[in-house]
Amino acid sequence: MDQVSHILMLLLGLLFSVAAVAGLARRVAISYPIVLVIFGLLCSLLPHVPHIPLPPSLVFLVILPPLLYVAAWQTSWREFQYNLVSISSLAVLLVFFTAFGVAFAAQWWLPGFNWRLGFLLGAVVSPTDAVAATSIARRVGMPQRVVDLLEGESLLNDATGLLALQFGVEMVVQGTTPTLGRGIVEFAWLVLGGLLVGLAIGWIVTWLERWVDDGPVEIAFSLIVPYAAYLTGEGVHASGVITVVVCGLFVSRRSSAFFSPGVRLQALAVWDALEFLLNGLVFVLIGLQLPYVLEGIRGQSKLGLLGYGLAFSVVLVLLRMAWMFPAARAAWWVRTRVVKQMYEKPKSNQIFVVGWTGMRGVVALAAANSLPLTLNDGSPFPQRSFIIFLTFSLILVTLVLQGLSLPWVVRVLRLSGQNTQYCEEGEARHLLLQAAIDFLGNAAYRRKESMRCISMTICCTPIDINCKRWRNAGRIKAFLRMT
Repeated sequence: MDQVSHILMLLLGLLFSVAAVAGLARRVAISYPIVLVIFGLLCSLLPHVPHIPLPPSLVFLVILPPLLYVAAWQTSWREFQYNLVSISSLAVLLVFFTAFGVAFAAQWWLPGFNWRLGFLLGAVVSPTDAVAATSIARRVGMPQRVVDLLEGESLLNDATGLLALQFGVEMVVQGTTPTLGRGIVEFAWLVLGGLLVGLAIGWIVTWLERWVDDGPVEIAFSLIVPYAAYLTGEGVHASGVITVVVCGLFVSRRSSAFFSPGVRLQALAVWDALEFLLNGLVFVLIGLQLPYVLEGIRGQSKLGLLGYGLAFSVVLVLLRMAWMFPAARAAWWVRTRVVKQMYEKPKSNQIFVVGWTGMRGVVALAAANSLPLTLNDGSPFPQRSFIIFLTFSLILVTLVLQGLSLPWVVRVLRLSGQNTQYCEEGEARHLLLQAAIDFLGNAAYRRKESMRCISMTICCTPIDINCKRWRNAGRIKAFLRMT
C-alpha cells in the first residue's frame, strides 16, 4: 500500500509540475516542451528529488500509440497525400542517410566505435520529434507547407528508424551484415503489413461506431483503438507505428459519418487534455534521466563528455542540412515531372527551416535504452552507456538550442506571418457565420411580421372586458403600442 501511495504521489507531483510549468511557459511565450525539459534537467540535479526511470516499454507500449493516433487524427489526409513524396524523402531516405553518415563519421573521432556501432548510433538518433517544432511553428506563423512536412515526417520516421535500429543491433550482436534484398523485403512488409492491418482495424472501428451514439462510450472506445492497433501490428511483425497512423487517418476521414457534433466536441476535449499531459510527462521525464545517463559512463571527464555531446549534435545538424537542399530539389522534380503535381519550387529559406527543426525526443531516448545489455557471447554490449549519453545530449541540444532559436530564425528568414493554415477554414467559418446571420435576420423578420399580424388581429378585434381571454389580449395590445 505504501508503494502504491508513493507512486501515486509521484504521478500527482509530475502532473502538477507539467500543468504549472507549461502554464508559465505559455505566459512567457516559450514552447512548453523546451521549458519542461529544462525543468526536469534542473530537478535531476537537486539532492532529494526521486529518480524516475523511463523504460522503453513505457514509451513504446503506453505513450507512443495514443500520441501517434491523435497526431494522425489531426492530420489532413489531403495534405498528407499531396506531400507524400517529400514526406517519404524525410521519413525514409533521410533516416538511412543519417545512419550511414554517422557510421562513416563515428569511426574517425568517437573512441571505441567502428562502422557497425556508428550505424547503430545513427539509427537510434534518426527519428525526429516534431512536437516542439510544430508548436513553435504555429505560434510564429510558419508557412503551412513546412508544418505539414514536419508533421508527416514525425508520423512515419519512427517506423523507419526502428527498422534501422533492428539492423544495427543485429550487426553488433551477431557480427553479421544484413543484405540489401532482405532489408527491402522487411521494410516492404513493415509498411504493407502495417497499412493492411491499420485499414482493417479502421474499417472495424467505423463499422462499430455506426451503432453507438453515446459520448462516454465512444470516447472510451477511441482510447482503446490506438493500443489495439499498435499491438496487432506488432503481433504480425509489421510496423505498429504505421498501423496506428493508418488507422488514425482512416477513422478521422470517416468520422464525420458517425460522430455527432456533441460527441465530437467531447472527444476533442478529452484528447486535447490527454495529448497535453502525455507530452508534458514525456518532456519532464527526459530531463529527469540525467542520473541514469551518467551512471554507466566510466573513464571520461565531464568536460570531455560535454565536448563529445556538442560535437555529435553539430554532426547530426550538418547531416540533416546536407540532405535537405539536394533532396528538396529532387522531391520537387519528382512531384512536378513524374507525379504531375502543380507544386511550387521550394525556397531556400523554407528548406533551411525544415532542416533546422530536426529535433529529437523520447523515441530516440527509448531506442537507446532498449539496446541489449550483452552480446551473444555474454560480453557487455560495447559503448551502450556512451550511446545513451550521446542520444541524451542530442535531445537537449536540439530541443533547447534549436527550439529557442527557431522563432528568431523564422523572423530573420522572413517566414513569419506566412501561415496559410486557416485560409480554407477561415473561408468556411465566414460562410457559416454569414449563413447564421442571414438565418437570424430572416427569423427576426418573420418574428416581426408575426408580431405585426398579432397586433393587427388584436387591434382590429372588439374586446369584451368581461372575458379573461380578451383582457389578456388588451394587455398585449397595450404592450405593442408601447413598443
